[in-house]
Amino acid sequence: MAIRPRLFFSALTGSLLFIPAVALYSELARRPDIWWTPAPMALSPAESRDRVEIYVRGKPLAAVLAATQLSVTDEGRSIALSPEDVRLRFNNWDRVRVGRLPLLLLYAAALGAGVLLVLLNATGRLVYRGETPRP
Repeated sequence: MAIRPRLFFSALTGSLLFIPAVALYSELARRPDIWWTPAPMALSPAESRDRVEIYVRGKPLAAVLAATQLSVTDEGRSIALSPEDVRLRFNNWDRVRVGRLPLLLLYAAALGAGVLLVLLNATGRLVYRGETPRP
């Protein structure tokens, strides 16, 4: 193959590699600390029972709050906490990371195949040389 078409196809493949490379970089460079539950959507201990259990001196937090055994001192006076006063926020990074894994693997495979194609094209390994007669 002449040098001109080989350079053209190498440049074309290299420019197409830019798409999965940018997508992969943007996914991997994203901040991992943005996946917390927003404060207005924080859950009560009863709603979050399937994801977390909190114990206070060996007793479940819900039981301690229901018995009004937990209090907070505010401006010199002690106020007993109720279950409505306690809210929980979760870090959902693990769930988001698992959901993004197939897409990241697809980007990595496309990037690897593209780099291999560029290398094969740039070194002239994809050139059709015709059939050679068997000895």
